[in-house]
Amino acid sequence: MAKTIKETLKYTRNIGIMAHIDAGKTTTSERILFYTGLTHKIGETHDGTATMDWMEQEQERGITISSAATTANWVYNGDSYKLNLIDTPGHVDFTVEVERSLRILDGAVATFCAVGGVEPQSETVWRQADKYKVPRIGYVNKMDRSGANFFQVVNQLKEVLKANAVPIQIPIGAEENFAGIIDLVIMKAYYWHDETMGADYHVEDIPAELVDEANEWREKMIESLAEVDDVLMEKFFEDPSTITEDEIRKAIRKGTISMQINPIICGSSFKNKGVQPLLNDVCAYLPSPLDTDAVEGTDIDDPEKKVIRHPDPEEPMSALAFKIATDPYVGRLCFFRVYSGEINAGSFVYNSRSGKRERISRLFQMHSNKQNPMETIGCGDIGAGVGFKDIRTGDTLCDEKAPLILESIDFPDPVIGIAVEPKTQKDLDKLGTGLAKLAEEDPTFTVKTDEETGQTVISGMGELHLEIIIDRLKREFKVECNQGRPQVSYKEAITKSVELRETYKRQTGGRGKFADIIVRFEPADEGFEGGLQFIDEVKGGNIPREYIPSVQKGFERAMKNGVLAGYALDSLKVTLLDGSFHAVDSDQLSFEICAMQAFKSASEKSGPILKEPIMKVEVVTPEESMGDVISDLNKRRGIMEGMESNHSGARVVKAFVPLAEMFGYVTSLRSITSGRATSTMTFDHFEEVSASIAREVLTEVKGRVDLIK
Repeated sequence: MAKTIKETLKYTRNIGIMAHIDAGKTTTSERILFYTGLTHKIGETHDGTATMDWMEQEQERGITISSAATTANWVYNGDSYKLNLIDTPGHVDFTVEVERSLRILDGAVATFCAVGGVEPQSETVWRQADKYKVPRIGYVNKMDRSGANFFQVVNQLKEVLKANAVPIQIPIGAEENFAGIIDLVIMKAYYWHDETMGADYHVEDIPAELVDEANEWREKMIESLAEVDDVLMEKFFEDPSTITEDEIRKAIRKGTISMQINPIICGSSFKNKGVQPLLNDVCAYLPSPLDTDAVEGTDIDDPEKKVIRHPDPEEPMSALAFKIATDPYVGRLCFFRVYSGEINAGSFVYNSRSGKRERISRLFQMHSNKQNPMETIGCGDIGAGVGFKDIRTGDTLCDEKAPLILESIDFPDPVIGIAVEPKTQKDLDKLGTGLAKLAEEDPTFTVKTDEETGQTVISGMGELHLEIIIDRLKREFKVECNQGRPQVSYKEAITKSVELRETYKRQTGGRGKFADIIVRFEPADEGFEGGLQFIDEVKGGNIPREYIPSVQKGFERAMKNGVLAGYALDSLKVTLLDGSFHAVDSDQLSFEICAMQAFKSASEKSGPILKEPIMKVEVVTPEESMGDVISDLNKRRGIMEGMESNHSGARVVKAFVPLAEMFGYVTSLRSITSGRATSTMTFDHFEEVSASIAREVLTEVKGRVDLIK
C-alpha cells in the first residue's frame, strides 16, 4: 500500500500558473484542460466561457479574480502523471490568491507575454515564488502577437528578475510568422495543425536556415547546465558531442528543483501552439512531492522545537488550510494541502490554532467550482472538505496525538478603505453576514466599525478589489449598498526613543489590581521584519516570569491602534527593563493593561509620524504624450524612477506615487493621452507623510493634530 502511494507521488505534480494580468494564464489553463481530456471544448477568456473563470464577475470582465483548482492527467514517456493545477489571478488587487497558492505548491509555470515581457505584477509573483522557494519554468506566451520577441524577454528575465534563465526551446519565427518551436534537448522542430485546434502536431528536422542558431542556443544551454551538474561539466570540457539527451534532461531537472536555473520555453496558447511540450516539461522538470524538502513545523507546546513531517502515508497526518470559499450548495469549503498521512471523509482532525477537534463530513477533489466526491485525500495531494465549524486561512490540521503548527501564510495589509451602508435598513443583518463570509474567504479584506461615526468601513488591496466585493454582496447576498469615497489606510510609526515607568493600580474593595513596569520604547531595528520586537531584560525576578508574556501581549494589542488616529503601527521595539508586582493584587490582566497604558503614554512622547502607502506606477505611453504623463504624475507627488523605450517604440514611465493621489487615475490618463496609454500600479512600501499633509489627514479624521511637529 505505502509503496503504491509512493509510486503515485512520484508521478504527481502540484503546480500553479502565475503571471502579470493578461499574459495568458487562463488561456493556457484552458488548453491544458482540453489536451488532457478534462474538457471537450476550449473555453476563451474574452468570450466569458473559460472553465477556470467560473465567477460571473470573471466572465464579465475577462480577468481572473479567484484562484481555481483542478486535477488532470497527462501521459509523458509512457507514464501517467497526475497534475493538480491552480490558475491564479494576475491583477495586483488579488495578489493574496497567488500568495496562498504558492505557499502550498511544489512548482510553478511563470507565464510572460512575448510583447510585454517582465511586467510589474510579474516581478511581484516572482518574488512570492522566491519567498516560498517554489521551483519554476518560464513560459513566453503570445509569440504570435505583433511585437513578440522571445530573446528580449529572456534578457529581461536575467536583468529585471535576476533569474538564471536558460532557454530549452527557441521559436520558429515570430508574430504572424510564428510557426512552431525548436526543442534544444532533442534538436527537433515541432509544428502544429491548425485544423485540429493544435491537438495534433508533428516533429520534423530543424529547418536548414535555423540549424546554426539552434546549435548556438543548444551550446549556451549545455554551458549553463554544466554549472549545476558535474557529469555534464566533465563531458562539456572533454567532448560535448558525447552528452546524451537523458543527461541533459537530468541536469535540467536537477537545476530546476534546486532553483539554480529556470528553463524557458515558448508558445502561443491562444493559437494552440506549444502547450503539449509545456505539459511534458512540467512532468519532466518540476518536482513531485517526494522531491521537495520534508515540511517543517513547530511543536505545539514548545515553539523552539522543530517537527519534521515527510510525504509518507504512515506518518501522522498534517495539512495546511490555504483557502476558504463559500459554496451555495455545500456551504463553507476549505481547501487544504496534505503533507503527511491522509485525511478520510467522516474522520476527525485537530486544528492547532483553535485547539478543537473538527469532523470533516465530506471530501472533494475540485474541478474549478465543481466538486468530485472523494473518500480519502492522501499525502502530497490537494483537496477540499466541508464540515468545519471554526477554520481560517493558514490553519494547521493535524493528528490530535501528534500535534504541530505549520508555518502559516503572510498576507499584506489592506491599503484602501471605503464606508458602506445598506440602502434599506432591513438589509443591515444581511450586510453583516455577507461581509463576515467574504472576510473569512479573503484575509486581505477587513471589516471594522468606526467607533465615532458608527460607519462600517471595508478595506482591501485596491479600488477593483472593493468594487468586486460590493458586486458580490449584491449578487450573492442580495444586499444593495451605498458607499463613501475611498480612504487610504495609513500607518503610524515612532521616531524617538523614550524610557518611562508605568504603574497600573486599582482598588475596588477586596482584591485590587496592580502592575508596575519600566520600558524603553523605540523604533524597531533596521532589518527587523514587522511586528513587535520585544526584549526582556528584567533581572532578579522583579516581575515574575508568568507575567512577562502578558506585557508583550499588551503591547502587541496596543500596536493595532496608534495614538495619532488609531492607525496600526507596523513595527516597534520595546525593551522591558524592570518593574515590580504585588503578591496578592498582581495578575496577568493587570500587566497587560499596564503595557497598553505605557504604549499610549510613550507614543505621545516618541515623535509619532504618519506613513502612507506608496505605489509603484508604470505607464506605457506614446512618445508625444510622455511630457503630459510625467507632468501629471509630478502633480500627484510622484517621484520619477526612470523612463525607457519598449521594443514597440512606446515609452515606459516608472514612478513612485502616494496611493492617496491615485484615485481615478485611469480616467485622467485616458483624457491626457486620448486613450492611448495604459498603466499598472502595485503596492511598494510605506513612507512618512510630510507634516502639512499629515495635519490635513488628521484634521479630516479628527486625530491628534497637536502631536505632529
